Amino acid sequence: MKVLLYLEAEHYLRKSGIGRAIKHQERALTLAGIDYTTNPEDDYDLVHINTYGLKSWRLMKRAKKAGKKVIMHGHSTEEDFRNSFVGSNWIAPFFKKYLCRFYKEADAIITPTPYSKRLIAGYGITNPIYVVSNGIDLARYVPDQAKEAAFRQHFQLTGDEQVVVCAGLYFKRKGIEDFIKVAQRMPHVRFIWFGETNKWVIPHDVRAIVAKKHPDNVTFAGYIKGDVFEGAMSGADAFFFPSLEETEGIVVLEALASHQHVILRDIPVYKGWITDEAVEFATTVEGFEEAIQKVLDGHSQKTETGYLVAQSRNIDKVAHDLAQVYQKVMEG
Repeated sequence: MKVLLYLEAEHYLRKSGIGRAIKHQERALTLAGIDYTTNPEDDYDLVHINTYGLKSWRLMKRAKKAGKKVIMHGHSTEEDFRNSFVGSNWIAPFFKKYLCRFYKEADAIITPTPYSKRLIAGYGITNPIYVVSNGIDLARYVPDQAKEAAFRQHFQLTGDEQVVVCAGLYFKRKGIEDFIKVAQRMPHVRFIWFGETNKWVIPHDVRAIVAKKHPDNVTFAGYIKGDVFEGAMSGADAFFFPSLEETEGIVVLEALASHQHVILRDIPVYKGWITDEAVEFATTVEGFEEAIQKVLDGHSQKTETGYLVAQSRNIDKVAHDLAQVYQKVMEG
C-alpha cells in the first residue's frame, strides 16, 4: 500500500495547525513503515487529503475515477471557521455545505477528537468517521535548558520576570480579545503570543489589537519555530490558551508534552481526554486571571498528569491508528 498525503497551499498553511498535522502524518507513516508520497503525480493506492481547495477537489475526483481510495481529514468544521477571517460568520453556513461535498465524496473521514466527529456526523455525513489524534512528537518537546535560554535571550527576559505564552492565529476564535483583557489585569506578568496571520484577511478590530491596542506587557512575536518556540513551551511560567473552538489543539499537546502548566477555556472539545487533573480550566477573564495567578504562585501541580495526556497521543500511537484506518479503508 502506498499513500499520497496531500496538502494544498502548503506555503500558506505551513504556519497553521493543519501544516503541523501533515508533518505529524509524514512522521507517523515513516514509523509505521508505510510507503508514502506528497507528489500527486506519483502512483499511489490511497490518498489522504488535508485541505478543501479546488485542487483538492479535482484530486479527489481524479482519484475516485481511477479507483483509488480517498480519505478526507476533518480538520475543519463550520464551528471553527466562525470568528476567524473577514466575513467568516456570514460565509460559515455556505462553508459547511462546501465541506460536506468533500466529506460525502470521500470513502472515509479522519478527525482528531470525538467532539469533531460528532460535529461532522451532525452535518448528515454517513460515511465512516474515524477518530485519530493529530499526535505529538514527545522527543521534540523534552525540556532543554539550552532551548529555554534561547527563548529568554530572544525576548530579553530578566531572571525573575514571569512570562505567560500562547500560540495561535490572529483570530477572535482563538480568544485573542480575552488574552489582552487578562494581560491588562496582570501588568506584573509578561504575555507573549506566538503565531501570525496575514493582517488583511482578519477583521479591523483584531488588526488593531495586534498593531497597537494592547498593553505594554504584551508581545506579538509572530511565527517562530525551533529552539525559541520549543524553549518557550517549557521555559515559560504558563501556557494560556483561551480558544473558544477547536477540533483538537496541537499547541495544547505541545505544551502538555513540555511538562508545562496549562490554562484552557473549558470548551466541549476537551471533554473525555483532558480533565481538571491535568490543566486549569476557566471560562471568564476573571477566572483566567485567577487560574494563571494560582500557577504563578506555585499552587497548581498538574504538569505530570498533563504529560500523561500528551503521552496518550504520541506519534507512535498515531502511526498505529493511521495504519489501522488505512487498512480498513483499503479493504472496504
